[in-house]
Amino acid sequence: MTREAIVQAVIEIIKEIVPDEDCSALDPRRNLREQLQLDSMDFLDVVMELRKQYGIEVPEADYPKLATLASCADYLEPKLCAR
Repeated sequence: MTREAIVQAVIEIIKEIVPDEDCSALDPRRNLREQLQLDSMDFLDVVMELRKQYGIEVPEADYPKLATLASCADYLEPKLCAR
């Protein structure tokens, strides 16, 4: 999976969880929870969808590594490319 495909996959998951949020102008370096008003349950839903759709387990200690789209791609790229 390319880095761009990973970012798009995360955006698609977010769109499923919070369909009323506008994801068209997300800044990849800004905190997703601040940009989209995600609460902690929404964030956990994103983590659960990553596991469901891609088989990726994200330990709670790694949650901060999913704070931005850029950091999501950094974290997920080696896991998805190793498949």
